[in-house]
Amino acid sequence: MADIFEKLVKHYGPIGQHRERAHGYYAFPRLEGEINSRMKFRGKEVIVWSLNNYLGLANHPEIRKVDAEASAEYGLAYPMGARMMSGNTTLHEQLESELAAFENKEDAILLNYGYQGMISIIDAVCGRHDVIVYDAECHACIMDGMRMQLGHKFVFKHNDIADFEKQMERATALINKQNAGGILVISEGVFGMAGDQGKIKEIVELKKKFEFRLLVDDAHGFGTLGKTGAGAGEEQNCQDGIDLYFSTFAKSMASIGAFVAGDKIIIDYIRYNIRSQIFAKSLPMPFVAGNLKRLHMLQTMPELKAKLWSNAKHLQEGLKERGFDIGNTNTPVTPVYMKGGVEEATAMVMDLRENYGVFASIVVYPVIPKGHIIYRLIPSAAHSDEDIEITLKAFSETKVKLDAGEYKVAAIPDEWQSVAVDE
Repeated sequence: MADIFEKLVKHYGPIGQHRERAHGYYAFPRLEGEINSRMKFRGKEVIVWSLNNYLGLANHPEIRKVDAEASAEYGLAYPMGARMMSGNTTLHEQLESELAAFENKEDAILLNYGYQGMISIIDAVCGRHDVIVYDAECHACIMDGMRMQLGHKFVFKHNDIADFEKQMERATALINKQNAGGILVISEGVFGMAGDQGKIKEIVELKKKFEFRLLVDDAHGFGTLGKTGAGAGEEQNCQDGIDLYFSTFAKSMASIGAFVAGDKIIIDYIRYNIRSQIFAKSLPMPFVAGNLKRLHMLQTMPELKAKLWSNAKHLQEGLKERGFDIGNTNTPVTPVYMKGGVEEATAMVMDLRENYGVFASIVVYPVIPKGHIIYRLIPSAAHSDEDIEITLKAFSETKVKLDAGEYKVAAIPDEWQSVAVDE
């Protein structure tokens, strides 16, 4: 019999295998100081493009005031216990009611975390006879939720409605054959890596042809899309066709927690059957009070979303004018696609951080195919025009170096080789 830990230290995984070189710099970096467009990284000021602080609420003085007052009044312990047993309060119910009204749904339930929440929703709704049909680029929380299910799953090519119909035909045939179960379709309002909206309206239209229920993860759309900020359903004028609308507070609200909204009878079922909430401590009161304040600001301060979009358009148009490929994004999420190997990518990131003061997240192999590099820039209402212009100049200059081969391993200066691990 082998020691179960033996396999762990032999195979740290596709990302973990690079831990010794990456830790503290490329992985688990420490950004310090007040959350803003500019923070400190390894003692130097950098312009940060890696925070989902879309509306700039993270350090808004009104938010800080409410967070502090709620913490002083209630502490982090109250309420004690799970919601079902002893952890319910009037403020929890108020936040649920206001979120439901904002999303034009009958009811909503609070969730402690977005990732955990999505896994638990799928677990509560789907049984072994049910079939899930999902977009190929759904978030990891959705993938992990499906891993818990014994039923069949059919994946359709990303935002490919023709393939969606094909998979729905397969799912429908299977349901008819087994004479049991139903179909849950899962997509996203905004796909967090590519920045394109899910084709929610087209999927809703196909309810006329197929029988299914639709769950939409709108983590990046809530607060950023739609006339009022209610998200992708409002943006695409199809909110009524979304059966379960899910979002997290960790993006536009710059907080902790999540929610799912829908018909009252279904939300009640979830409320009494979602194991991660039934058997977990209730969301602490400071987060509930703080999230109420954030929701009110989102609803009453449209200038925040307007500033976000102004910055997003400035950044995206500037990148396109300079010849960068930003894909098909139609949201603030701004991917930048480049060609190059892992070593080139890491050297380029280091150059941006050390010499240009620009902190941006990067995705390389094994997450994406070899030879490709994706930067993901997240503009926010907190960024300034100066932040954007400095970043555009930095990307232009480092792209010239990348294309000229200056980031090849042999060309990396000796002092760069150790900067990721030295303190």
